Amino acid sequence: MQKYFTVYDRYIFKQIFGATFVAVLLFIIVWIAPEILLKVIKHILTGETTLKTGILILLCEIPKILGKAFPMGLLLGTLFTFDKLSKDSELTIFRAVGMSFKRIIAPILIFSSIITVLCFITYDKLIPYSCQKLQSIKGDGYSTQFIYTRKDKSNHLREAIVVSRFANGKMSNVIVMNFDDQIYKDLHGLDSVLIAETGRKGFTKDGQKCWVLNGITLYNIDDNGIFNLTQKYDEQEILIGEVAENTYTIMRNSIRRDRDINNKDLKKYVDLLKQENFEEEYRSNLNKYYQRFLHPLVCMLLAVLGAVLGFSKPREQRLIGFVIAIGCIFAYYITLPFFDLLAEKGVIAPFISAVLPLIVFVAAIEFFYKSKDL
Repeated sequence: MQKYFTVYDRYIFKQIFGATFVAVLLFIIVWIAPEILLKVIKHILTGETTLKTGILILLCEIPKILGKAFPMGLLLGTLFTFDKLSKDSELTIFRAVGMSFKRIIAPILIFSSIITVLCFITYDKLIPYSCQKLQSIKGDGYSTQFIYTRKDKSNHLREAIVVSRFANGKMSNVIVMNFDDQIYKDLHGLDSVLIAETGRKGFTKDGQKCWVLNGITLYNIDDNGIFNLTQKYDEQEILIGEVAENTYTIMRNSIRRDRDINNKDLKKYVDLLKQENFEEEYRSNLNKYYQRFLHPLVCMLLAVLGAVLGFSKPREQRLIGFVIAIGCIFAYYITLPFFDLLAEKGVIAPFISAVLPLIVFVAAIEFFYKSKDL
């Protein structure tokens, strides 16, 4: 071990660790201070939140910031370290004794590999856990509208279920539209419309999963398109069997951000979306699933990029490297939603959308490596 981990490696490792730690810490402070911290302090002072709860809220916010802080911290940490080494002529000495560029950045690759693993764990475990904890502490939840359609083998619409509001596991104002066998050119042939005040997931008498609707009002529609009130009753079961569980899972996950779901559950959700033919949602979430594995690799690429930008000539402007680094990280995060949209609409494949930023960073490293004649 001593043979492979030399005094040079320990020296660089220590320098990179310190600079990266400071950069990550500053990023967290800058990100959390303007809005989150002030809001928590305000709630504590007004008595809406206790001091203990306020501290828990801040702690739960940190993992969401760490996902972005790790790549940023590595980039700035390696850039600052190598810029300092270059300024102090230490890099010149390393090159003079015969150390190649690959050997010089070897400690960076080891350190960035560790941060890459931490970044992966953060997205897979820490962020979903902290989001659930925050929701539990604040006592609030997301709400959404949801539409489910069922078609027959000839692709004729047979049923449409509209959940006007879904929040905290409860459905409100559920509308079930049943279509007849007649197909019109300009409109669907509505047969009946069922309106329920509330709905929930339940079981039939024989133990099958289903949706249970309550407070039912049923309208039949005649040939002239006139709604006729047929009857009112208390309860009705719909979506019997596996389709009930699948549809409920899709509806529940539709109100959650991808960061709220761990990798295992996200993969199940992606497979379910594909099975139920939710094309746009499937492509969007598949892209997010690929990003879970590829985004942490950005840490290693940014670390190498920071090292390359840190190499500078004696009279070269130091500020240029930092400006380029900030520009790269800014471009990465500002273009991610654009690539996500391309994947969602099917313009490019989800895997291509997820891997493309990495290819751009590799190209940037190659360009600056050659331009600095390293």
